[in-house]
Amino acid sequence: MEAKLVSFENKEVGVVPLTDYIFGLESREDIVKRVIDWQLAKRRSGTHSVKNVGEVSGSTKKPFKQKGTGNARQGNARGVQRRGGGIAHGPQIRSHAIKLQKKVRVLGMRHALSSKLASGELHVIESLSMDKPKTKDFISKLSKFGAGKFFIVDGSEVNENIKRSSSAVENVNVVPAIGANVYDIIKSDRVIITKNGLAMLEERLK
Repeated sequence: MEAKLVSFENKEVGVVPLTDYIFGLESREDIVKRVIDWQLAKRRSGTHSVKNVGEVSGSTKKPFKQKGTGNARQGNARGVQRRGGGIAHGPQIRSHAIKLQKKVRVLGMRHALSSKLASGELHVIESLSMDKPKTKDFISKLSKFGAGKFFIVDGSEVNENIKRSSSAVENVNVVPAIGANVYDIIKSDRVIITKNGLAMLEERLK
């Protein structure tokens, strides 16, 4: 299969061949969702924590005698039922990561790219560069592709002028090919891939 190859001004300059097993799949939302769930779980820090009874500072002495006071019996000042005491069954530091086979993660990327191409939201551009960093010019070029959130995938590294021009632009994320991922592809309204980035993606998703 083929796709239009356009310039950064969205003017057609030729065609580019696309690999069917990456860009020609029928959408499988279940696979894409599994990969997104894996991504979001993996990025969670898991640093939330509370102190249990053994970690709270305070005396272990019984606050008053067991019987005869008219109050409920108490063991010590650190009990979970007392103010300033420990927390019962609270969150502890842990990893939220879940396991997902590499072949499923790769398949999820293929389905995400196929879905964007089928909906007309994926564009392949010849190159991504600017002579000087200028946010206004960068926004003007992107507007030729439409509106919404943009996810732009370049080759091994992103042009420095592009980095500086896009850094202050809302809803635009520019990454090298290694940074392409299912979550950012799916949540974006427009996906733009350079010719170099396309070659690296196809090699990565073999």
